[in-house]
Amino acid sequence: MVLIDLRDILSFPHGDNATDTVINNIHFNLTTLDHWNYTYYPTNNTLSNGSWCFLVDSPYTPVGLLPNGTFLNSTWCYLATQPIGDRARAGIGFAVAFALSLVFVLVNLKKHGELHLPAEKRFYPIGRRWQWYWSIFVCAAALIGLFTGIDVDRYRVVELPIVLNVFFWYLMQMGSMALVWEAVRHWGSWMERQFIDPNPFVLQQTDKRGMFEFWLPLFFYLWLWLNFFLIVPRNWGAIELQRSPDQTVQNALPAATDGRFKAATFCLFICWCTIMVSLWHSIRHYEPRNRGLFNRIIGFLGYMPFRFTLMVPLALAIVAYQGLCAWDFSLSPLNVKTNLLAMYLGGYAPSLLLIIIQVIAGFLRPNEDRELIRQRRERGQAIDQELGLVRKPAWWRRANGDIPAESMRERIMRNVREVGGGRPTAREIERLAEMRAAEVESEANRNNTIEMNEMRRTNSIRSGAIGTPAPPPYAPYGGKSDQRRSERTVQVAASLLFPNANPEAPTTERGRGLDATNEPARRPGTSERSSSTASGLSTSGPPQQIRSMLDI
Repeated sequence: MVLIDLRDILSFPHGDNATDTVINNIHFNLTTLDHWNYTYYPTNNTLSNGSWCFLVDSPYTPVGLLPNGTFLNSTWCYLATQPIGDRARAGIGFAVAFALSLVFVLVNLKKHGELHLPAEKRFYPIGRRWQWYWSIFVCAAALIGLFTGIDVDRYRVVELPIVLNVFFWYLMQMGSMALVWEAVRHWGSWMERQFIDPNPFVLQQTDKRGMFEFWLPLFFYLWLWLNFFLIVPRNWGAIELQRSPDQTVQNALPAATDGRFKAATFCLFICWCTIMVSLWHSIRHYEPRNRGLFNRIIGFLGYMPFRFTLMVPLALAIVAYQGLCAWDFSLSPLNVKTNLLAMYLGGYAPSLLLIIIQVIAGFLRPNEDRELIRQRRERGQAIDQELGLVRKPAWWRRANGDIPAESMRERIMRNVREVGGGRPTAREIERLAEMRAAEVESEANRNNTIEMNEMRRTNSIRSGAIGTPAPPPYAPYGGKSDQRRSERTVQVAASLLFPNANPEAPTTERGRGLDATNEPARRPGTSERSSSTASGLSTSGPPQQIRSMLDI
């Protein structure tokens, strides 16, 4: 079998002699071109040796070739030198639509992400925001992919732009499925929150229903990540090899329709089935049940929000088109010369419609916390009507003059002035103690001869009981110990609050005094132990000596 070299078929144009060639009216040394292994490709007007590639059509034709293989005034093949085509024009239109949708997505994130009630551990605030986070991700991936798709038309030789375009397109597909999932999952969570709001203990988190809702998101994201790992980590260089029809058939077509792309479509279909199971689970547990298969189907469609009747089929269309691309390369975005109508209607339109439906539904729905407050208010009004209570409106007190003249700030300041500033407790107690000592001293100095003294009200904080001894004159503590000052303050406060108590006189001696031995012994005549703590016989006398066990 004779092998034919492609270089022999694609020979250089003839020149003035055997070592000369003319390309676009420029003469090049054919010996130098053969020495550096350059090949001329008239289909795209390029010169390439596998490592270097140059454009040779006007106005990019090099003006000369040096013996060391260097082209003068050359243009690299992998540059955006061509005008934009239909693929780029349609991509710009979709990119503008995604950019406008991104603005409204951020507005809805602000509206529905705000908290008007305390955050609950059972319903995290991020749960309601995930659908908007995925919407932002879808818009961002679509914008990057569509803008990089402009250079797919502008590159003479296919290179990196087609890889970036399809890479972010696959990410957009995954984000769209996650967007539908989070919308359905959060709707079920919102139904549960409304269901248990009147009675938080009606549903447990550890029952069969709660555990099913715990594991279902993990199951969904497992298959979504499998779809990611089957598509993204691969050698994308084979997709770039679409520089000639033969190269496309031999390299790009097998790489774009291999088994990994087909298996990824199956994983995405599992994700769609999980979305349907989550929707069925929420309707089954948080909506009234219908009897009969036909009634259950009607109830399923009736209880499901209208936006889901549009979003779920669009999610299935995403799965179907991705599977179609895995089997038919002519309709795939991985093909540089693909069918643009199929590419944008099947590849980008469903994701854009999902974002638009989500945005419109977000503007129509209220904030969940505000809606929950409204429901609580309605339940409270219904309970008041059952009990016969009539709640007066807020203007009722103002109209009848029930509001105090001073404001809340003025009332707080009045209470502060009554207590006193600085160390309020200690200073007030010291002041009252000094006043009481002065009053007692003035009463003692008076020599009234009448039987009953004049009755007058004093400023003392204790009741004037007859026969109660007057407290000793108050001498403020002048030392530097804060602990001793607080102890003195507590003692004075105790003497003022409990004037009938007879505390022991303070003594400067430490330990047990010698005066305790002068008190009579109060030890009982029996063998019981005395409760007296003032007797000193047990400490001053000799210890008792036990002679035998009979003496005990």
